[in-house]
Amino acid sequence: MMRKIQVSLENRKPNFSKRQKIIISIIIISFALFLLLSFNSYWNTGTIDEAIGEGDVAKNILGPVGAFFSKTLISAFGLSAYGIIIILISLSFRLISKIKFNYLNFLTKISLLMLWTMLFVRALSINSSEFSGLVGHKIILFLEKNIASTGVWIILISYFLILILLFFKQNPSIKFIRNFNFLKKNKKTKLKEKVIQNDSNIESLKKESKKSHQEKRELEEDNTEKENNFIKIKSADEEKTVKENRQKSVLQKYGEYNPRMELENYIFPKLDLLKKYDNKISINKEELNENKKNIIETLKNFGIEITQMSAEVGPTITLYEIVPKEGIKISKIKSLEDDIALRIKATGVRIIAPLPGKGTIGIEVPNQNPSMVSMRSVLASEKFQKCDFELPIAIGKTISNSTFVTDLTKMPHLLMAGATGQGKSVGLNAVICSILFKKHPSEVKFVLVDPKKVELTLYNKLNRHFLAKLPNNAEPITTDTKQVIKTLKSLCLEMDNRYNLLKSAQTRNIIEYNEKFKLRKLNPKNGHKYLPYIILIIDEFADLIMTAGREIETPIARLAQLARAIGIHLIIATQRPTTNIITGTIKANFPTRVAFRVSQGIDSKTILDSMGANQLIGRGDMLISTGNEIIRLQCAFIDTPEVENLTSFIEEQKNYPKPYELPEVKEQEDKESKIKSSERDVLFVEAARLVLRQKKGSIGMIQRKMSIGFNRAGRIMDELEDAGIVGAGSGSKPREVLINSEDELLILLKSNNE
Repeated sequence: MMRKIQVSLENRKPNFSKRQKIIISIIIISFALFLLLSFNSYWNTGTIDEAIGEGDVAKNILGPVGAFFSKTLISAFGLSAYGIIIILISLSFRLISKIKFNYLNFLTKISLLMLWTMLFVRALSINSSEFSGLVGHKIILFLEKNIASTGVWIILISYFLILILLFFKQNPSIKFIRNFNFLKKNKKTKLKEKVIQNDSNIESLKKESKKSHQEKRELEEDNTEKENNFIKIKSADEEKTVKENRQKSVLQKYGEYNPRMELENYIFPKLDLLKKYDNKISINKEELNENKKNIIETLKNFGIEITQMSAEVGPTITLYEIVPKEGIKISKIKSLEDDIALRIKATGVRIIAPLPGKGTIGIEVPNQNPSMVSMRSVLASEKFQKCDFELPIAIGKTISNSTFVTDLTKMPHLLMAGATGQGKSVGLNAVICSILFKKHPSEVKFVLVDPKKVELTLYNKLNRHFLAKLPNNAEPITTDTKQVIKTLKSLCLEMDNRYNLLKSAQTRNIIEYNEKFKLRKLNPKNGHKYLPYIILIIDEFADLIMTAGREIETPIARLAQLARAIGIHLIIATQRPTTNIITGTIKANFPTRVAFRVSQGIDSKTILDSMGANQLIGRGDMLISTGNEIIRLQCAFIDTPEVENLTSFIEEQKNYPKPYELPEVKEQEDKESKIKSSERDVLFVEAARLVLRQKKGSIGMIQRKMSIGFNRAGRIMDELEDAGIVGAGSGSKPREVLINSEDELLILLKSNNE
């Protein structure tokens, strides 16, 4: 109960800031100095000031106010009035000093000393009250009247002894008595020990008592241990509560963490940086009617009647929806793509039978005069401006001329493929620029890989705003194959580090983690930090696979499988969508795929798992597969000068001191080949081509295929392993071939010869 009262009293104390305490302390000290000067001046000018009439100037050093205070206080308390100055100075010292003391206790002692001084001075000066003050004078008169002068001095001496006890906590006499008693006890215990040593019976009794005492002590220790365990269990819940309260207090004091704080004046790019094109779709009614007529006649020639037909005009494609008569097979209409294209004199006619979610069949026909879809029109759309996606991407427009906006975090990775010159690089620029227009530099970082060294160089200017790279990499955009391998390994390490942070924070994904960090629930001293999204963009994936093979494919597959939850997303582009480039492992982890025009239907099947990309008309015409459906889009066009304007606008603003650095990977030193090229078997190259064709390597196979002895075949296999063409042996199993193509083998042999 007393504790609760004490806590409530403490809560009532005014909570002054440091600045307020200093101001109050200065005021108190100034008033104390004022009193000191006026008191000192009073002893010389007090009599004159008392005789001064109205209108005359006071002689006190501090004027009439000083004369009033000095006369009032000294007349009342005499010399003890100086104690008021001591009280004021001690109060100011208590306010500004870190040393804490009991001020109420100090005030009581000073007040008692002031009273004793008044009485003592009055007792010495007999009838004068000049130095004792009116208070001391009246108290002494009262005491002398009742107990005479002798009684007064007895009280003063007793009062003085009490003051000594109050001011000095420990009396010397008391200390002496305590020491004397301690020595006395020691002598008694020594005598008892001598008696016990001389008497064996008493000694046995002492042992028994010791045993009982020890047992009792063990019981007490067990009880205290149980109590401590109970306290620990209890304190676990209390600790959780205290931790939550501490987090709330930090949040109330500093507010939510703002990741944009370092670049709080960052200005988002405006649409004025992009060119304004005429995006109006021109509808040619003659063309529509002519196409309708030709489609109906062509189908009729093959015995297919239509009950209903409508057209939807897009920027580059017009979709004709038909409803065939009952009893007609859809596969029959599907096989007439080339016949319809021949009749209407158009390239790239595509039949969708049936249309998803509709009971109709769609026939996509290219417009004779296609209109351009500009990047500005896509970004200016209400759909993009009002979207609240984590990583919004506006890549183009659909056949119905509506802007296609999606979230990269939901994809979660993007695979792009298409023949050279069909709009693949423009598509990458559209993806990057969409994010640059929406996101702050603190929220997203790009890792750009450009083996061609020319496509992504425009984004060098974003080095200290949006790019991430290896610590020792001088170039912001990675172009060298060896650096690409290190970058991918570094991203894998970053992924592992982020998963450890999520584990310690007890969160499942980057959104939950960052939200918890913003609410000050994670301590940066424990390694926690705000995690931006990281987007890896590789412009020409086929070139990397040809030169590095598994060293590229393995980390890519690992990132694609695991990196989604911790905010690392991949965008990979290639112009060779073949099965040896886009393997089954990669396809399985890239559910969202974009296909620009390809030359063969087999390439379309590789990228989309269906035909259609070979029937596109090119120049940004694309198909996007989201796993459930395939949507035809016209990719937004953004020119090189527009990208330069955008990157220059961002570059001119305040940036971070250095680029976002990925964790450094400690590479093991490459083992030098033990076998020199001049010492290899003459059949070494032929054996290397053999294991490459067979996709496996074994001593028995080399022995049979090349008609050589077992020992020689074994030596050749050792040479292949030493050169890095096959892996290490694992019992009776064939050895793994570490290269994927003839080109890679030639590069490897050339480097070994050097």
